[in-house]
Amino acid sequence: MATSVENEGPMAALGSYDLVMPFQAVGMETAVVDDDNRDSAPRMVERYARDGYAILFIEESLYAEFKNDVEAVNENESLCVIPIPGQSGSLGVGLASIRSSAERAVGMDIFGEK
Repeated sequence: MATSVENEGPMAALGSYDLVMPFQAVGMETAVVDDDNRDSAPRMVERYARDGYAILFIEESLYAEFKNDVEAVNENESLCVIPIPGQSGSLGVGLASIRSSAERAVGMDIFGEK
């Protein structure tokens, strides 16, 4: 199982089959989300947090669909949830998440355009 350098916790990936297979190839825990189990994605995120995972890569479309659930886990647990683009390309969710996190950390939007 792959681990993070700093927290020594495992890492995982959650998303479509095509998205998570490369993560599995490098030894990370993966969970495939399809139409049959899509509604269970928030519970999967919570399980990774409970099980002491350090980082969870999640497909942007899942992050966007279950944003409130995922952000609650991301803010209240030590699990770092990172949205990544799916097969259809970026939805801009990852950048928005980074922008929001940076704004909370420093108190202003440091990525704002002039």
